[in-house]
Amino acid sequence: MAVAHHDRRMRAFVLHAPGRATVEEVPAPVAVPGEVVVDVERVGVCGTDVEFFTGEMAYLHEGHAAYPLRLGHEWCGVVHAVGDGVDPAWLGRRVMGDTMLGDQTCRRCRRGHQHVCEHRQEVGIRGGRPGALAEQIAVPAWSLHALPGTVDAVLGALVEPGGGSLRAAQAAGVGPGDRALVLGPGTIGLLTALFLRADGVEVHLLGQTADSLAFAGSLGFDHVWSEATLPDLPFDAVVDASNAAYLPALALDRVEPGGRVVYIGLAGRPSLIDTRTVALKDVTAVGILSASPGLADAIDAFASGAVDPRPLVAATVGLDDVAAVLAGVRPPGAGPGPKIHVDPVTPRGAPPAPRTPGGHIAR
Repeated sequence: MAVAHHDRRMRAFVLHAPGRATVEEVPAPVAVPGEVVVDVERVGVCGTDVEFFTGEMAYLHEGHAAYPLRLGHEWCGVVHAVGDGVDPAWLGRRVMGDTMLGDQTCRRCRRGHQHVCEHRQEVGIRGGRPGALAEQIAVPAWSLHALPGTVDAVLGALVEPGGGSLRAAQAAGVGPGDRALVLGPGTIGLLTALFLRADGVEVHLLGQTADSLAFAGSLGFDHVWSEATLPDLPFDAVVDASNAAYLPALALDRVEPGGRVVYIGLAGRPSLIDTRTVALKDVTAVGILSASPGLADAIDAFASGAVDPRPLVAATVGLDDVAAVLAGVRPPGAGPGPKIHVDPVTPRGAPPAPRTPGGHIAR
């Protein structure tokens, strides 16, 4: 882990306890061997960050994380410094980084599953690795992904949620002529729906609130439903991207025999499915934890324009506004999308980035 150099300081968002956070001057990171320091351009606020803010996050109760915490794992930026053993060609490059940092030596890591390494750190989440809600972040060089010029700061900070969503869409195993149902039109559900649509799938979305369903409709999804209106159609795949404990069972109930259910959402309490139904319907059930194996493909999809998730970003705020966002306060002037972004160098009280007619952030 990068060791701080106490002569240089930077601003960072520090969470000290549930509901108690400050923006502080902290020692800036230095690039230790094998690592880089990145000037952070943009950071996404995620449901995981909210769980740390409320104190509900399971890692707090399992010993994988402890206050004080430095949050922020959906980020992009420009490489500022490189440590010994790192290719100097990284300097000045725009990058994003993998959240999951396996130890690189255990059996899982050697078999290509570093994102489920038992001893992994998770940037801004697990194992004391400081996150990106700061002016700079230090990460291992091997975790970097270069961003092409067509992937701007907004898209760059959407690559991390995009990677997991792309994996969910791929795990659904559907294509042209198939029909898929996505449960939960939040950031992950909508990203998954966008990737499925790009593959020619007929996509249906199930949500709870009129606003979330209207926003999904504004993205061009014609089949948006509440539980009361969901039609009795054959769904070749169902993706649960919700946090509702009862919806995994609904996913299994609504999928066609021989189809696939994908579980990427996490509820706050145990969710139950009947494995007899899995067997009797000959269904494949897949769990998705991490974006890691999907990051490169997500970058390609964003760079080519095959998927444009920028309308999901409702506003871009500064570090001083993060605590309010985590407490559930919508920034003034925010659009209808589910995602809030943070620009770590935006001063306190700056207005949210202006929106273009297409719903994109104009910054």
